[in-house]
Amino acid sequence: MLRKIGLFFLSLWFLFVMIIIITAKIPCYLENDFEFVGIKYLITNNIIPLSCVIALIIGLFSFIDFNYQVKGTPELSFKISEIENIDYEHLTFLTTYIIPLVCFQFENIRYVIVFLFILSVIGIIYIRTDLFYANPTLAILQFRIYKVEGQFRNGETRKSRILITKEKLSINDRVKYFKLDDRIYYASKITSNE
Repeated sequence: MLRKIGLFFLSLWFLFVMIIIITAKIPCYLENDFEFVGIKYLITNNIIPLSCVIALIIGLFSFIDFNYQVKGTPELSFKISEIENIDYEHLTFLTTYIIPLVCFQFENIRYVIVFLFILSVIGIIYIRTDLFYANPTLAILQFRIYKVEGQFRNGETRKSRILITKEKLSINDRVKYFKLDDRIYYASKITSNE
């Protein structure tokens, strides 16, 4: 559950960066007689951008954890019998959830409350429906998403498995995997010399 929440924060990196750009209030005076406005001024006038920085850090830790788990992929493997590239899911998440949220008026406290409420509802839906794989940040980091059917070692065929991978996969490839959820796996291709 915590891993899914972390991946949700990771999926919103673009939103947090855009909010920082829109809302940051840092006075800029470049003459010789400039004075530092003070830490207290910067903190009290930049609560929303600082909150976004914290959210970015949570997403970063989530990505580090994800990479750590991926490197420890166990030697469980299966052969792909059917495959569909579903990379468009990244774009769907970006255009449906992230872009509209940037349009909020962050100067008005009511809009900030509504924004946080909507973000919480999206997060709950995102986590409960296992959409954490539709992550635009992972797309930028060159991950791909596939929906596959596979033949596992015990002869069992499993359908509608979602694979997150950095490699291009095709039918008859053998992949080793790490289970992120019941039907969502991180996978890497097994080369012929493995």
